Amino acid sequence: MKYLPILGLLTLNSLAAAAQSFTPNLPRINITEFRKDTFAITKYGAVPDGLTPSTQAIQQAIDACSQAGGGVVLVPRGHWRTAGLQMRSNVNLSVARGALLQFSNNRADYRLVKTNWEGLAAVRNQALIYGQNLQNVAITGQGILDGAGEAWWMVQKGRTISSEWKELVASGGVLNEKQDRWYPSAQSLKGTTVKEAGVITEEKHEIQDFEDVKDYLRPDFLVLDHCQRILLEGVTFQNSPAWTLHPMMSQDVVVRGVTVLNGPYTPNTDALDLESINRGLVENCTFSVGDDAICIKSGRNEQGRQRAMPTENILVRNCTVYRAHGGFVIGSEMSGGARNIWAQNLTFIGTDIGLRFKTTRGRGGVVENIFIENVDMKDIPAEAILFDMYYMIKDPTPQLAGSKERPESPAQPVGEGTPAFRKISMRNVTCNGARTALMVRGLPERAIEDISLENAVLQADKGLVCIEADRISLRNVTLLTTNTDPVMEVHNSQNITLDGIKYAPGATALLRVSGADKAKNVHLRNTDVSKAKLAVEYGAGVKKKAVAVTKK
Repeated sequence: MKYLPILGLLTLNSLAAAAQSFTPNLPRINITEFRKDTFAITKYGAVPDGLTPSTQAIQQAIDACSQAGGGVVLVPRGHWRTAGLQMRSNVNLSVARGALLQFSNNRADYRLVKTNWEGLAAVRNQALIYGQNLQNVAITGQGILDGAGEAWWMVQKGRTISSEWKELVASGGVLNEKQDRWYPSAQSLKGTTVKEAGVITEEKHEIQDFEDVKDYLRPDFLVLDHCQRILLEGVTFQNSPAWTLHPMMSQDVVVRGVTVLNGPYTPNTDALDLESINRGLVENCTFSVGDDAICIKSGRNEQGRQRAMPTENILVRNCTVYRAHGGFVIGSEMSGGARNIWAQNLTFIGTDIGLRFKTTRGRGGVVENIFIENVDMKDIPAEAILFDMYYMIKDPTPQLAGSKERPESPAQPVGEGTPAFRKISMRNVTCNGARTALMVRGLPERAIEDISLENAVLQADKGLVCIEADRISLRNVTLLTTNTDPVMEVHNSQNITLDGIKYAPGATALLRVSGADKAKNVHLRNTDVSKAKLAVEYGAGVKKKAVAVTKK
């Protein structure tokens, strides 16, 4: 068995040491290894004219390769058309430079299957490339795979130029009641009227129960389920109907030098979803998609907790993300947990959010031992760094117009559905332009704990917003904000260390602390508070002893 040499052996002691140095110290990855035997798809009748369906020929080549003990299935230069493909063990599907593997835009070419979607058991159209219970499987090369996602996507009128909208409507499909959304078929539209349309329930659990909304249940591009030793290298995946690369409940996953390109408003087109993966490496990839880019997941709610398969022992490095909802993301389907994850040398340009940690009540699960360093961002519309336990629900503590006080948010009982974010370290981070530099928003019944940010320069409209948190540390952090009233807000939080904070002179208030019942042990150290008109502003009922200022 071959191993990836860059990773060492993980122990509890070495984990603690690695946390100090940010040096990844992870179990070795068992890597793929293939025979040199080559099975060219042309030998099985594939035709590179861009017209002739070659699904049967390509599948025969994959099957023959596996049955012969494995090797390389070669897709040579040319324009090849195919429908869905089944991967097999010991097969390296090699898409050569200059090859365009075009998947069918005929939705009838794909069949409904029982699978998993967004962390729940569900019925969906089978992935364009699918494999289950495989060993030693790869897709490599320098070619392009196109998923014909336009055959499946909903299109919003407000995000389409007038001439393209008119052309789209004239092409067929159906419009919603407001006439502002176009769907490829009546089935696609009907699916929007059903809550969690593809999810398997006691009432709906057979495949035929979902036939009336089949076109709504868009397929992922690639799903490898319960597999061992996976390699995705070099190729470009584009125009995915839904999630693009989705290894799940698998081990030893390497994604190297891959490009994923999906349009700006293409729904649910995540670039890479690592779901319940043990031992993984993602490096030298480029992503530009319509949803999150690099995603860590492990199942949703009770099903995810029962699965109890965290995503763990992962290294992500040297990747660039352009358009995406989030650059590096953990959640929101993280009910099985996520731990021992390193992310290094990442660049985000134009992602809605940079580093994004998201969950909500009901998820449960623990996210811990996450180490992030050397992240550079620019043109981030929302938060550069976000920890949020209120994903997809209304702001629990909206501020009234003209008031700085946050209304009380009642706690709920702590149970197995209460999620946890803790022990997350970040350092060497820059951001040139964001709405908020750093937002931490925990639950009143469970604070976000042990978050540290060191050596950062963040330019944003707002600086720090910290709500329901415990043991948060900012050291040597520069916050250059347009809103300086305040530069930093701490609410219902304790054991907060703000050490060596730099900010633009003339700030109205450097720090505001609120939450009379919970605010305590807030330390402002090694910071020149004289540059602000007011060093510390106290919310209603907060005692001055809750904040300790050590002047520089």
